[in-house]
Amino acid sequence: MMETQNMSQPVINEETALRIEIYSLLAHLLRKAPDADVIDWLANLDVEAPNELVQTTGMSAAWPLLKLASQKTLLTAVEDEYQELFIGIGHGEIVPFGSWFLTGSLMEMPLAHLRHDLKVLGFQRDETVKEPEDHIAALLEVMTMLVTENNHTEQAKFFNRHLDTWFERFCQDLKAAKS
Repeated sequence: MMETQNMSQPVINEETALRIEIYSLLAHLLRKAPDADVIDWLANLDVEAPNELVQTTGMSAAWPLLKLASQKTLLTAVEDEYQELFIGIGHGEIVPFGSWFLTGSLMEMPLAHLRHDLKVLGFQRDETVKEPEDHIAALLEVMTMLVTENNHTEQAKFFNRHLDTWFERFCQDLKAAKS
């Protein structure tokens, strides 16, 4: 998790609040296996049922599926799936670090560039977190904070430089994973 030194809080509209919640939720789900409270919260989401007459795609199609999956899942199954997917023996089916996706190795130049940019933005690493800052959850946490600060230029710059280059491939791998 990242911390910011910037203390000013701009006014947040409904769309911005939704973006903050989505980035935060995704970061939480990718940081660790969801616990019973998170699964229960997801199982009780207030989402619109899909309309058979209107084709839903993207996030609007994903919410009802996430709700249904949460209603039908067992906590132990989710924990096992997370373990196999991201941790495994040696490493999981998917390695959730930007450097890995961009270079095939951990702790490479993309991480150095990220650390520089985080420093410029006033973010510092939370010393209790052991993973490198290019973990997908950490990057989504940074996006949450950047959206909260409502600086569209910095959001776009950070996303384009540190997520856009590999996030779609990460999502494709996640979707195709056996786990």
